[in-house]
Amino acid sequence: MTSIETESATDSELDAVFGPIFERIAQGAVEREVDRRLPFDEVGRLRAAKFGALRVPVEFGGYGVTVRQLFRQLIELAAAESNLPQALRVHFSFVEDQLLAEPGPSREQWLRTATSTLVGNAITEPGVGAVDRYRTRLTKDGDRWLLNGVKYYSTGSLYADYILVAADRDGERVGVLVDASAAGVRQHDDWDGFGQRLTASGTTEFTDVVVAEERILGPGYGAPGPTYATSYLQLVQLSVLAGIAQRAERDAREWVAGRTRSYSHSAADLPREDPLVQQVIGRLSAAAFAAKSSVLAVADILDEVLASGAKDEKSLVAAELAAAQAQIAVIDLVLPATTLLFEVGGASVVSERQRLDRHWRNARTISVHNPAIQKARAIGDHLLNGADLPFAWSAGERKPAAGAAQ
Repeated sequence: MTSIETESATDSELDAVFGPIFERIAQGAVEREVDRRLPFDEVGRLRAAKFGALRVPVEFGGYGVTVRQLFRQLIELAAAESNLPQALRVHFSFVEDQLLAEPGPSREQWLRTATSTLVGNAITEPGVGAVDRYRTRLTKDGDRWLLNGVKYYSTGSLYADYILVAADRDGERVGVLVDASAAGVRQHDDWDGFGQRLTASGTTEFTDVVVAEERILGPGYGAPGPTYATSYLQLVQLSVLAGIAQRAERDAREWVAGRTRSYSHSAADLPREDPLVQQVIGRLSAAAFAAKSSVLAVADILDEVLASGAKDEKSLVAAELAAAQAQIAVIDLVLPATTLLFEVGGASVVSERQRLDRHWRNARTISVHNPAIQKARAIGDHLLNGADLPFAWSAGERKPAAGAAQ
């Protein structure tokens, strides 16, 4: 497609490129779920089509699309395979970091690299202490740096060419980019959640991994102050929920369309003609529409924030608030919808062959990554009392406040 090679891609051009890939990915979704087969081949197709370069400018070999266009494609990918947008989310934030960086050889190098490679993450740590400081350490050893530590929830890193690692360097949080195949890197597919089972969110170990100076990227996740990154990363999770709702509605509609068995006390001979079944499909459709609309509304805000350099604190707060509000709304839309879909059929709708339960399991799992109850409270405190929104946070054992009961 010549136009994509010379100017930013349109939605119709993107659909022409990625639509067939998404369709092929969707065809194997149930089988992968049953077999717990990680979608390496499917990620390979996305990499070959330069899906990771959606936001990379055309002059560096990418598609040069807007944030809204990116999230539109992420929703469609999630509808095909909900695990994949989550697995790729740090890659897209890495690209955004490069877009915001000062022009120069390093920025250009990584933007060009992002057209054919993918970046995973290793941020969260097991055990306690992560609230205060990362245990993963970057230490000087002569004229080189060595990385040592253990991470879990390393989402997407098994599919990645590079891993962005959050580490401590003499009390400073830094981001470190290492080759996924580097000596001393060991990755494990040990994520045991009942949903989103194919995100490759396992443990990663780093043992004396040599890190070049140019791979130390400065302040890492958790650096103080407002940032675009938390709303952006949250929005990827919401695009997953929107895609799940979209697929749940399609699956329910296809189930009803092909069904001839009905109940003796139904209002119609065929399920698709039953007003109650029609009502369920209508509600599923409305939930999918509203979830997608919420995601794209926040994407529009992020488009403006990122286009202006993501430095205006007021704009960053507005984006964070919008993403937080959308999180609560989308969860409340999608979780009930993934339960409601079972009302369209009898006992056969719960057949293992259909695996329709995966929609609820995946939605429930993605919803707890950033607890909605904590986010709702933060919204209320912000609106009522002007409290700061929690842009970056960690999970771990908190030290008791001075004077608190032990």
